[in-house]
Amino acid sequence: MISFRNVTKVYPNGVVGLRHVTLDIQQGEFVAIIGLSGAGKSTLIRTINRMIEITEGELVVDDVDVSKLKGKALRLFRRRIGMIFQSFNLITRSTAIKNVLTSLVPDMPWYKTLFGIYSKAQKIASLEALDKVGILEKAYTRCDQLSGGQQQRVALARTLNQKPTIILADEPVAALDPITAKMVMGDFAKINEETNITILINIHHVDLALDYAKRLIGIRDGEIVYDGPVKNVTQEILDEIYKGKDIPKSEQADVQG
Repeated sequence: MISFRNVTKVYPNGVVGLRHVTLDIQQGEFVAIIGLSGAGKSTLIRTINRMIEITEGELVVDDVDVSKLKGKALRLFRRRIGMIFQSFNLITRSTAIKNVLTSLVPDMPWYKTLFGIYSKAQKIASLEALDKVGILEKAYTRCDQLSGGQQQRVALARTLNQKPTIILADEPVAALDPITAKMVMGDFAKINEETNITILINIHHVDLALDYAKRLIGIRDGEIVYDGPVKNVTQEILDEIYKGKDIPKSEQADVQG
């Protein structure tokens, strides 16, 4: 379980990223986080693996006080949490399977890492991860020859290969066209359903959040203004989250395929 208790984040420049956030996220939930740019969506998910330090309050993940972790304990904790970014963060001149195999590097002896020595079992597991996201046939294709959607699926397979209990996704479909974005969101939903991995997605497009997630968190100015099932979301709730601003839809995206 992920537990926020009165969590506040104030950046050095005085900007408040989170204001007194209190919420619980249970194992196996699929949660979408929406709100205007700068509302605190990225701050919220990045505090969970301590990419961002909280200023006040308490953040506990699986009975571990995250703020007290140091050194090796922090590194081992982060291994249980997968992170997916908008920019894919792949080695584009390497093949899909080699990118997936890099998820194993932190647990390998240095000499195997240096020479890229992987066991047969590790290679099979990496192929299985690619199969789970539907691009097994691209295993030996260089990533710079893949579409944006295929590259994001490689990133998702790489994350799955580290066997996380939690996946944090920071705008994972923002750089994709609407059709491909739906396919990738479908992958997240399938993985959540089949593996019981907790998934938190910071997402710009409200329609995708409502179509694929099970729970919605709406943030405005660092505060939680809605937290509940997607089926209970009304236009009035969305208006409260966005405060009269246009509600972003995936069909409006001007992005790559």
